[in-house]
Amino acid sequence: MSFETDLLLDRRRLKRRLSYWRGATVVAVLLCLLIAVWRGGGAAVPHAHVARLTVTGIIAENSKLTAAITRLAGDDNVKALLVEINSPGGAVAGGESLHDAIALVAAKKPVVSVMGGIAASAGYMIAVPAARIFARNATLTGSIGVILETGEVSGLLSRLGVTAEAITSGPLKDQPSFVKPLSTEGRAVLHGLVMDLFDQFVGMVASGRHMTEDQVRALADGRAYTGRQALGLGLVDAIGGETDARNWLQAERGVAKSLPVEDVTTKTWVERTFGNALSGISDGILKSVLFQGVRLDGAWAVWQPSQVGE
Repeated sequence: MSFETDLLLDRRRLKRRLSYWRGATVVAVLLCLLIAVWRGGGAAVPHAHVARLTVTGIIAENSKLTAAITRLAGDDNVKALLVEINSPGGAVAGGESLHDAIALVAAKKPVVSVMGGIAASAGYMIAVPAARIFARNATLTGSIGVILETGEVSGLLSRLGVTAEAITSGPLKDQPSFVKPLSTEGRAVLHGLVMDLFDQFVGMVASGRHMTEDQVRALADGRAYTGRQALGLGLVDAIGGETDARNWLQAERGVAKSLPVEDVTTKTWVERTFGNALSGISDGILKSVLFQGVRLDGAWAVWQPSQVGE
């Protein structure tokens, strides 16, 4: 047999081996995927537990999270809900949607709020449906109020020789505007919007804390309070953290401390199983194709440190 023939046979054997191992690898990956789907796709046996909702950072509209919270109300395996908050607030509508979803759960099972370093403005709004609110002595909370900010650059534009025109259907359609000052009428209308949202906020606190609206308004000048101050004012119920919340649930609501805690999540089974890597890749692809902006309403219930004491 010639040397060339031997080389040809060796190459064929190598190709067969390579094909074999490629096939084996594909089969192994498929088996791993099937096992992952079986374990992470809802095959777990339902069991009694305490749900934990963690809210951090700026609060915005999140329909998936709101739906996930709402489902807790009808889940017999959820014996209580812990709402852990570390947020300076955010969009009024975002806070309202979370507040209402948590209130729906609170109407059917025990809910306890646990404040971290900060739970102010809309962060406080989402705490008030709870039957018990815990805060740290140094927690910054309260800041009950609404703010709507705008800017105006007409002076700068005039210096640059730039003018802007707006064709509107009515005198208030372009209020507020970045290119012209607020009119007296426009300022009055926007102030009316802010005060209506503020009244709604006050109503939520009054209902959740079992206070009169006048009592809430006396505390609602926008300032933040420490947890220790808030305790004396009736805005929170006790100083403590999650352990204290679990002790209270067991003593007052009969929810055993031995029950496991499961986080409320909106992640898909792919994200739960493989982490955020695949999700990040898919999100990157989508964002490269479609422009996605962050949509927030213009009125905010957010703590602004620069205004403390004003």
